Amino acid sequence: MSQDYSKAKVYLILVIGLTTFGFAPILVKFATEHSALLLVAIRTVGAFLMLLPFYIYQKKSDKYDVKPAGNETKWMAFAGIALGLHFILWISSLYYTSVASASVLVTIHPIMLIVAERLLYKMKFAPTVWIGVFIAFAGSVLLGVSDYNTESTFANPLLGNAMAFGAAAIFAVYFLIGRKIRQNRSWLGYVFPVYGYAAATCVTILLIVEGIPEHISPVVIWVGLGLAIGPQLMGHGSLNYAVKFVSPTLLSTLILTEPVFATVLAFFILGELPAILSFVAIFVTLVGVVLTWKKKPKHKREVEE
Repeated sequence: MSQDYSKAKVYLILVIGLTTFGFAPILVKFATEHSALLLVAIRTVGAFLMLLPFYIYQKKSDKYDVKPAGNETKWMAFAGIALGLHFILWISSLYYTSVASASVLVTIHPIMLIVAERLLYKMKFAPTVWIGVFIAFAGSVLLGVSDYNTESTFANPLLGNAMAFGAAAIFAVYFLIGRKIRQNRSWLGYVFPVYGYAAATCVTILLIVEGIPEHISPVVIWVGLGLAIGPQLMGHGSLNYAVKFVSPTLLSTLILTEPVFATVLAFFILGELPAILSFVAIFVTLVGVVLTWKKKPKHKREVEE
């Protein structure tokens, strides 16, 4: 743990970042008539270019680790490719299945991560953390059920659900890599190359699948840039900052509050009044998050000493 570690600073950054996640589904809602791959490409390229001036400026200072060491380049490339694929699968899934189904499946990553951290990193979690993860996930499932419209028809629910599940699995891999690399790198020294690889991945897939766009709607551009500034730079950026100090399992559980923020924001911005069951689901989710964060996980060897 770094000596300059500050709980208050980490928590403040997380609160700001998590709040921006709530804007993601609202922003995407304005661009669903346009290409999902183009939207993701604009988002990732936009975030990368926004960081470029800061990277160039800080590259002149020896204080920042802008040059990768050892096999860090390989791991950051893997992380960037994983992040790009996560964005593509998650946003594309919304074009084929319901928001409810996609949201439930993509939020299974905390369960994947708590098992992975236990097996790979020998992390020992308190019983309240395990209970909290499953309660928070149950709340997310309940929220998805409350939003599900049985009268709606979707292009290909099976494909959409598979995409959302794949997005969750890839996100877990992305987070585990971040846990490993961020221990020895600054925030900018990690996110800039990772976002660069993510952008390259999204642009490459866009060109392979759809080719060069003949026309780009201003709506897609503004929504893409909005996603870049908010959910990616501030949202994912806050997670990439905190993963150096906090377990990926705990951070991923916090992401389950995204539907909570989105529901509140949708009420004030779009005038969407949630169902009564949604309020119950929000309460259950928040209870699970509180239980998860009640105690810090420890490495097995630290507990035994």
